Parts: sequence; C-alpha cells; structure tokens
Amino acid sequence: MTSLLASWPFDPSRINARFITDEGGKRKVQLRLDLGIMQMELDGRPDGTRPEDEESWFEYYQGKLEAHRSLHESEDGFQLNAEDCSRLHHEAVQYYHRYLSLFQLEDWTRVIRDTQRNLSVFEFVSRYAQHEDLAWMLRQFTPYVLMMHSRAKAMLSISKSDFSGALRHVDKAIAKITAFLTNHGADEMLDSSPELTFLKSWQTDLKKQVPVSPEEKIERDLQEAIRLEEYEKAAALRDQLLALQSTRPR
Repeated sequence: MTSLLASWPFDPSRINARFITDEGGKRKVQLRLDLGIMQMELDGRPDGTRPEDEESWFEYYQGKLEAHRSLHESEDGFQLNAEDCSRLHHEAVQYYHRYLSLFQLEDWTRVIRDTQRNLSVFEFVSRYAQHEDLAWMLRQFTPYVLMMHSRAKAMLSISKSDFSGALRHVDKAIAKITAFLTNHGADEMLDSSPELTFLKSWQTDLKKQVPVSPEEKIERDLQEAIRLEEYEKAAALRDQLLALQSTRPR
C-alpha cells in the first residue's frame, strides 16, 4: 500500500481520480484522498455490495414502499425512521464520491445518472421521513447536486457543440435552485449561494458562445448603438432590421 500511495501523490488543489482495470479485467474508478485511495464500481452501488440483495438501500426502501401500498392500498403510514435515513445518507455519500470522480474524468453520462439518483433519494426522504430534521439531513444538499447535475448535462451538450442546449440546462438549474432557496425561506442566500454564483457566471459565458441569427445580431447592435447615443448608426441598423423582418415568411 505504501508504494501504491507513493506512486500516486495526493494533490489537494484538484480532484485526484483515475480509471483502473482490476485483475479480473473489470474497469473501476479510483479517488485519491489525503489518507488513502477509494476504489469504486462504475455501475450499481459504488462499494459493490447489495444490501438485502437489492442494488442499493434506495431500491430496498422503494420496494418496501410498494409492498406497503399493495398491502394497505395506500402509502399512508409508510415512514422512514432515523436508521433508514442514516443508511440512505451514507449511501448517498458513496454516490457523491463517485460522481465527483467521474466528473473529473469527463464521464458526463454517469455523472448525470448518479446526481439524478441522489436527487431522487432526497425527494424520497423528504416525503417519507418521520421528522423534518431527518429529511433535511439529505435535502440540504439539493442545490449542490442540482448544480453538478446541470453541469454534467451542459458539458455533454457542449461536447456535441450544442451551446444552446447547454445554456438551457444551466437556466433550468438556476430556476430550480432559486425556487428551492425561496421555498425554504432562504431568500438571503439568493445573492450568496455558491451554486447560483457559479451557474450565473457560467450562464454569462455560455450566452457569448450561443450562435445568433443575423436578425438577433442586428437587434443587439441596435440596442448598443442606442445606449451609446449613436443615433445615425441606430437608424441604419433599424432599417436593416426592418428589411430582414419584411422578408420573414408570413
């Protein structure tokens, strides 16, 4: 272990992740931490275990909910206690470590999968936890996971040169995080949320990369000319805009 750690020094300035192939030829992902190395499966539960012979505790409790519905013809009375929520919380942390590693390795599809999975867990716990404090134990991370989910979706779009699609994903995440903070009485975080700050900055950069039509470009130039009080230029641009609009199919 000492030689293995020495061959892969920990760098605190970045996420230290890599793909490896084990002795059986199976591809896995490793995350280098300051005190060691975390090795995870690429699919299924990151640690490779199957709680109660299910893929994860989340699937196990979803099954319990379905059994409760079948027995009682309703979900009334179904609750997650402290131990249930603790299991789901610790499991969500495993998925967090994996999607953080996979983001660094640009495996956008699996990051989307794992972040959506954790968001679904948060919603599940919020609905069925016995107490609000148990629900908040997971739900408090919603803004961060929404940000990572949208970043992965946007990066997947960018990899296909679809900047408009990337911008739409960022716009949706900003709206969802804003709604989350507002609904939870955290309006004071709207200007200081690190997730919103990052996404709004990225939103500005993406807007500059989205292709615009000739009509949109003239409209932008027109507004800029008016702002600078360049009225002759504005008049000429207005004429160009009207000419373009007159040729638009009706």
